Amino acid sequence: MIEEEPIIKLHYDIISGDYIKGGEASSNIKKALMQLGIDNKIIRRVCVASYEAEINIVIHSFGGYMEVKIFDDRIEIVAADTGPGIKDIELALTEGYSTATEGAREMGFGAGMGLPNIKNNCDELEIDSSHGNSTIITMKIYF
Repeated sequence: MIEEEPIIKLHYDIISGDYIKGGEASSNIKKALMQLGIDNKIIRRVCVASYEAEINIVIHSFGGYMEVKIFDDRIEIVAADTGPGIKDIELALTEGYSTATEGAREMGFGAGMGLPNIKNNCDELEIDSSHGNSTIITMKIYF
């Protein structure tokens, strides 16, 4: 089977603890989708999911990246990091559950809505944190 080629591929490196640049990747993704004329409701869902994934990398990991592939009918986003991993994915998907540091909470982050917001805005979601030293989140949103 031949792999489908995306219309656009984007890559963003995400730096741990960089709250200043946190959100730039999701903002750039939004701009690309707007240029393609994607429906605003879809753009909003993509923005929420990608921002939450990006900020989770900033808050909870040692750094990582986001890879974005935009196809005719969907967007696929992979957010991958190196870090402690997620010990209990089901628990982490519970609204209000957070492992954020006190410092992150003082800055207004860590309310425990990151993964639930991602889940609520994606058509397909896969979370792999089985290796204990990384987390890979694959999100698909269909147009």
